[in-house]
Amino acid sequence: MQRYFILFFFFLWKFSVGQEVDLSSYNIIWNSQSNNSSESMPCGGGDVGLNVWTEKDDVLFYIARSGTFDENNTLLKLGRVRLRLSPNPFHGGTFKQELKLREGTVYIEAKNEEISAKINLWVDVFAPIVHVDIAADKPLQVTATYENWRYQDRVTKGKENNANSYKWAPPGDVIAKKDIVGYEGSSGVLFYHRNKENTVFDVTVKQQGLDSVKKKLFDPLSDLTFGGFLIGEGMQQAGETSGKYQDTDFKGWRLTTEKPTKKQSIKIYLHTKQEKSVDTWKKELLLLAKTKKDKGATVHNKEWWANFWDRSYICIKPGSKDTSDIDWQMARNYQLFRYMLACNAYGVYPTKFNGGLFTYDPSRIDTAMTYTPDFRNWGGGTHTAQNQRLVYWPMLKSGDVDLMKPAFDFYRRILSNAELRTQTYWGHKGASFTEQIENFGLPNPAEYGWKRPVDFDRGMEYNAWLEYQWDTVLEFCMMILESHRYTGANIRPYMPLIESCLQFFDEHYQYLAKKRGRKALDGDGQLVLYPGSAAETYKMAYNANSTIAALKTVTEGLLTLPDTLLPSSRKAEWKKMLSRIPPLSYRTIDNRILLAPAKLWERVNNVESPQLYPVFPWGLYGVGKPGLDTARNTYQFDRDALKFRSHIGWKQDNIFAARLGLTDEALRLNRLKLSNAPRRFPAFWGPGFDWVPDHNWGGSGMIGLQEMLLQTVGDKIYVLPSWPLDCDVAFKLHAPKQTTVEVEVKNGKVKKLIVKPASRRSDVILPESTNILESSNNIK
Repeated sequence: MQRYFILFFFFLWKFSVGQEVDLSSYNIIWNSQSNNSSESMPCGGGDVGLNVWTEKDDVLFYIARSGTFDENNTLLKLGRVRLRLSPNPFHGGTFKQELKLREGTVYIEAKNEEISAKINLWVDVFAPIVHVDIAADKPLQVTATYENWRYQDRVTKGKENNANSYKWAPPGDVIAKKDIVGYEGSSGVLFYHRNKENTVFDVTVKQQGLDSVKKKLFDPLSDLTFGGFLIGEGMQQAGETSGKYQDTDFKGWRLTTEKPTKKQSIKIYLHTKQEKSVDTWKKELLLLAKTKKDKGATVHNKEWWANFWDRSYICIKPGSKDTSDIDWQMARNYQLFRYMLACNAYGVYPTKFNGGLFTYDPSRIDTAMTYTPDFRNWGGGTHTAQNQRLVYWPMLKSGDVDLMKPAFDFYRRILSNAELRTQTYWGHKGASFTEQIENFGLPNPAEYGWKRPVDFDRGMEYNAWLEYQWDTVLEFCMMILESHRYTGANIRPYMPLIESCLQFFDEHYQYLAKKRGRKALDGDGQLVLYPGSAAETYKMAYNANSTIAALKTVTEGLLTLPDTLLPSSRKAEWKKMLSRIPPLSYRTIDNRILLAPAKLWERVNNVESPQLYPVFPWGLYGVGKPGLDTARNTYQFDRDALKFRSHIGWKQDNIFAARLGLTDEALRLNRLKLSNAPRRFPAFWGPGFDWVPDHNWGGSGMIGLQEMLLQTVGDKIYVLPSWPLDCDVAFKLHAPKQTTVEVEVKNGKVKKLIVKPASRRSDVILPESTNILESSNNIK
């Protein structure tokens, strides 16, 4: 089914793309080798990511793939490959390593007085295969070494467990189990990890008192096997080796060419599957290697990447060669991060907010963390929706709705588990998704808490930050609805998810009210959302505005769907629920009316600004909408919002400012957000509050820049709502109703405005001060 989905969008692009975009100035080019893995370059496709770098005359790359979770829910890398050429063109002479965005490849060339060579690394978008193509002007010896640091069991202690689901509270020793690695045939290395019995799934089910329904629960970890097969035609076994890279010892299995050659191709075939028999898994992997031919693969991949880039773009000061210009950097880094997201276009699991597929040796981020390359902070199989959402919201306007499927499917797979826990604990219906859930839909065991009062509600996390935070899933529900509004996508498979999430709030808060007293609703016949939570910040909240805005927006979104997706009988029920959602709360500071975080709250626990969530993500306030002054007052005068203001990590102040039409403030914050990271690759931001590369940092930067350029209110399309017109920009972005908007601003004038379909041109609203060249052929 996944393959048909990929091919559908592939052919859709071929017939829908517009003018080719020149991205060559955004390619990253290095003319010297790297010092270590922190100076690596991302490369990928499909659901595979590589960190590529050249160090001490060797080319190295880490391999990562979506969904490679071990027994402890650590997202394991699949190893490291080292390439050595002899004679070695990297020793002395000239060097160039380039990320070619339009082709999705990393291209390396080196030349000295003795020999020159070119290496092209790329990943097949349509199959899990890593390609390494080598060409030289003279015959050379190629040695490829597969390096693995999991050649034996390792005990993980202390902060190293932050990479798995046990985090700071393991119930006993945590052991990272070894991989199986060895030669296969005469010219290949086969490697894999197979999860042993009793994974963190089993531990969590027992901890949370769900053994009675265990057989009904979805378990993604049992019998999970993942790995690959490295092979090179004309290569032979060259013996094992060992060593230490950065802080971690490893073993290596070498292949070398039988004789010197001018051309050499190396491939790594990957396979991930829950399979009862490891022999069956191995046969499937080797069959892939035997039957998957290269015919047409290079061409199809180049077409995929070219069409991907033609969907949308943002270029600030196009044509500029001043790479130090902060505004030029904003657009270049926007494109680089979008490329990183596309490397997991078709993953089984969502792109992880805390590093995606591109983490590297952790001591290069924090010298105290001398752990293996598998480390990332805040877990591997743990899903933190408050962070993950920022990775996926920008895909609507960038036209990458197909890239959102892994996130939507993640929730669809675990829906039954979330409903089972609701039924088991409280006896009512609806899906209860806590913040910090595992890839099997139950709360993270460390956040759930091991030392809990005996009489504490078994369905609750015993956690001061996360208690009663149920509403983050509603953002993904809204993204699903928006994907339909933007593209007309078939969202029928996700309708049970959306309805079940809303049903949980309706039934659970009536359930809680009845536990407190006789009535299920307040005096106005509305839900009492207490206890609640306004993000992780305002705790034990009464009617949190972030939750009210979420329930209102998602419910209203449901009601706009055609009867083919939601029959009128169901709409009648959701209209009743809509009438039970309480209104937003406000407060007055210095005689100004502001949005409140909630009606009441007991304490402040974190540094988020959920009082502005009615602006983003919920869009109840903003440019072209009533009450703009109230929302601006909240941004400018709310004391907590001012105290919490920042551009770092998942902070969204840049988005709030853009949506409120605060041009100077939006520009200031987006410049900070999207300027070069303090690393060799300019989009490896972080760690912020999380890890490197910080994907919710990049995602929030993308959203903020998009919102400066294009916003929608109903059918109206606001172009340049928060953009300084004295700054040249060219962009193509997407709007609802399968609409694209292409704009070019130069010297303060709009030189291009192309809206497709043309019928949507009348819905476009430009700033009153805009000087538009109506005589241009590009205005249509």
